[in-house]
Amino acid sequence: MYCAAGEKEEESRLPLRCGASFSIVKKMRRPDILRDKRDFKRLYSKGRSVGGKYVVLFQIKNGLDYSRHAFLASKKVGNSVKRNRARRLMRESFRNHEDRIKKGYDVLFIARNTIDGVKCGEVEQSMIAALKKCDLLI
Repeated sequence: MYCAAGEKEEESRLPLRCGASFSIVKKMRRPDILRDKRDFKRLYSKGRSVGGKYVVLFQIKNGLDYSRHAFLASKKVGNSVKRNRARRLMRESFRNHEDRIKKGYDVLFIARNTIDGVKCGEVEQSMIAALKKCDLLI
């Protein structure tokens, strides 16, 4: 880190090792993404699950006027590159059909290890089939 000469530290700023500082900016979180551990526990314990060829879907009503979603890929899928690709494929497939999904549900997509090396279109078909089984498509 390089420090600029003559900088004054303010109270709302945090000091760095070299004497420079940075301010903390709180970002607004997107409300449509599942984050809380209790929401995941509720999904696993009380939610309905449907398995597809490449994706497992958990869903439950959330009592809100919008849906929340999350995408998971465990270490069974592979190394970090394969897990990140699996999540990207699922997010892209979801984004293409997000407007067709019913509101008021928590939806969790979990990648299976068969997702490795698969094209986006195949993942999309698997996700659509799972959503149809759960009756979440409009």
